Amino acid sequence: MIMRQTRNQIWGLLVFVFMLGCDDNNYTWKPLEVTVSAYNSVESQTENHPMLAAWGDTLVPGEPSIAVSQDLINQGLGYMTKVKIEGLPGIYVVKDKMHRKWKNSIDIYMGNDIDKAKLWGIQGKTIYYAVEKRN
Repeated sequence: MIMRQTRNQIWGLLVFVFMLGCDDNNYTWKPLEVTVSAYNSVESQTENHPMLAAWGDTLVPGEPSIAVSQDLINQGLGYMTKVKIEGLPGIYVVKDKMHRKWKNSIDIYMGNDIDKAKLWGIQGKTIYYAVEKRN
């Protein structure tokens, strides 16, 4: 189990670094209105393993990642999709899934900073997700 988590961490980090280095000109950024909340790596907010994401990645505090509601996965926001969030700097990466009860929502990963997540609350935002351009 530890070996698998370590391999997933390394793979996730390499893909993340590669994606950040990719030229934005290779993508079309599609807008989408969603509900945006925040979550932390604490047992009360997650299942048995607070640092383990749905696709097997280990979440790293400070790494810009998000969870998406499962209905958004079918709309193109699958694993490792790059996402820009209105009003926030940088690019986030889809690394986790929300419970199936949530619809049209994303959850920003905020590590162990519960106060920061509470301060964020729940907001309506426009996000922009990357769709690779076809030649």
